[in-house]
Amino acid sequence: MYQRILVVCTGNICRSPMAEYLLRERLGQAGKSAEIRSAGVGALVGEPADQEAIERMQGVGIDLSPHRAQQATVSLCRWAELVLVMEPHHREALGDIDPTVRGKTFLLGYWGKFEIPDPYRRSAAAWDEAAALIDTGIGQWVARL
Repeated sequence: MYQRILVVCTGNICRSPMAEYLLRERLGQAGKSAEIRSAGVGALVGEPADQEAIERMQGVGIDLSPHRAQQATVSLCRWAELVLVMEPHHREALGDIDPTVRGKTFLLGYWGKFEIPDPYRRSAAAWDEAAALIDTGIGQWVARL
């Protein structure tokens, strides 16, 4: 079992915070534990989670209000034993930050062979789709961790 997991998206205000908090919750429900963090490859540093993300997580009983965005860094990449990203370009961007991260970076949708499109400034349907895909990907990873 991995003890340190980093979840990455672009701005660290939408997808990766939802995935970070949901992964922590689901691992706990499965009787497992790990330290989970999230970051962005182009983070809106210091910003809270987007209101749409907050609302979707409230719907499943998770409070995203403590979240503040942070930039993916060499130290964060090296801290993580496993890195989960939303889209292939996140993996490439992380490789530019720290080439050593490539071998431990996978799509959140790896097991189901899907990407999670960015819902930022898009419709409620786009947010619902992203939240559902995140939930599916988290479920698949929790089953294997």
